[in-house]
Amino acid sequence: MPEGVPPDLIVIPARFASQRLPGKPLIPIAGRTLLARVVAIAREGARRVGNADVVVASDDARILDHARDLGCEAVLTDTAISSGSGRAWAVAHDREARPPIIVNLQGDAPFAQPAMISALIAALRRSACGVATPVVQLSWEALEALRHHKHASPFSGTTCVRRADDRALWFSKAIVPAIRDEAQLRQASPLSPVFRHIGLYAYRFDALGRFEATVPTPYERLEGLEQLRFLESGEDILTVEVAALPHAMSGIDTREDVAMAERLIAEHGEPHLSWA
Repeated sequence: MPEGVPPDLIVIPARFASQRLPGKPLIPIAGRTLLARVVAIAREGARRVGNADVVVASDDARILDHARDLGCEAVLTDTAISSGSGRAWAVAHDREARPPIIVNLQGDAPFAQPAMISALIAALRRSACGVATPVVQLSWEALEALRHHKHASPFSGTTCVRRADDRALWFSKAIVPAIRDEAQLRQASPLSPVFRHIGLYAYRFDALGRFEATVPTPYERLEGLEQLRFLESGEDILTVEVAALPHAMSGIDTREDVAMAERLIAEHGEPHLSWA
């Protein structure tokens, strides 16, 4: 990095008052708290990319104390802030030196990968886009699993269509694109043309500021996807393709999710061992 450039910022929003799982950042998963796992991921991502700080943002003193016990900087944010992007913006806006890039790493994502964080920051450092986010190209088997899952939970799992230059065209809770001649495509490649979106974001400072100053947009409200506000407002989102992970699951929202995370660790091993 050029001398004098302020550090980028990885913010971990962590709320205590989850309706379905109160105090979830402090809940142990296979012997380590959820927050400890996410902090370790963020630190390794920062180490890999260089010139990046890690901060936990919370409205609860118990979480701030635990973050500081882990040796991580922690900042108290307003209880009125309702979203992770809002907490990330509040922290970034109040930094003494304005961070060029802000990563919003949700505090309930114990299987996020440090390589994804460093890849997003590196991609934005060399791109003119205001936002970057990871996607995974699904195998046919993974696509079938997603289709099956959506019969029971139609609004779980987000897909993405993108341009040849990797900029996003659209995100949807539906599976897009629709696929003609699927049988022939299956014979031609083990990978389907469907990309699944992973909910991790890196923003330029100004892009996140514009987002937070804009009211929710029509398709954002219909789909329940914040990132559509960027696209509807004319902001480019760079998609960064990453490898599928054995520990893949959505965030931790229930006791059942905690049990699933522990099963994945038992089956595939501790994820940090692959990058420690």
